Amino acid sequence: MRKIAIVAEYDPSFEPHVATNRAIEHSCAQLSLKVGYEWVSTEDISEELFRDYSGLWVAPGSPYRNLEKTIWAIQFAREGGFPTIGTCGGFQHIMLEYARNVIGIQGATHAEYDPYASDLFIAPLSCSLAGRSMALSLNSGSKVAKFYGSESATEQYYCNFSVNPEYIEIIKSGPIRISGSDSEGELRVVEYPEHPFFIGTLFVPQARSRPGSPHPLISAFVQAVQSAKQGASRDAFGAREL
Repeated sequence: MRKIAIVAEYDPSFEPHVATNRAIEHSCAQLSLKVGYEWVSTEDISEELFRDYSGLWVAPGSPYRNLEKTIWAIQFAREGGFPTIGTCGGFQHIMLEYARNVIGIQGATHAEYDPYASDLFIAPLSCSLAGRSMALSLNSGSKVAKFYGSESATEQYYCNFSVNPEYIEIIKSGPIRISGSDSEGELRVVEYPEHPFFIGTLFVPQARSRPGSPHPLISAFVQAVQSAKQGASRDAFGAREL
């Protein structure tokens, strides 16, 4: 059976974590698929993660215990074509890995870990989005819009941090695609068009999943995991040493 590694520090009292479990179950039930999942602390990330699992979900709940291992896992998944989704804090760390390893901002930092750093790539939002539901515009032709079957949606947020607007233009210069924004034009969804499945959302799609009505992004992710090759070797990916 294919399994998803959900990377974060699991807290059963944190609703987005409980919703993550439920969303996978909703999608599997609707699609008649058997895809399992297990939570993996960021402290326990190793190469075994990519041998034992067929998909990676970088979940809400940062700051994580081990930032560098989280960045390593995201890089490994990106370079190896490993099905990956990052939501809320996971989105933020996908963007941080992109900054450091793709567009060359090696000192890129997240304000949760070092609020006084000179290269705050992930910075506090001017207005917290925690607990808010907001309209979302999806770019025509994007994978995300295809999965939704629409160019608009309403999604729920739990976050206080996002990409520093000062870096938007340099973000656009690289291979990642901004595939969705809110009503104010702020970046909210990204994807790698050439990757089998690699999507990051600042919102928490799992919060809107329901029995009999799973979230389309989660269903697309589960299908990608089901179709993925079981396990992987580091040499095939060429990722850096952990």
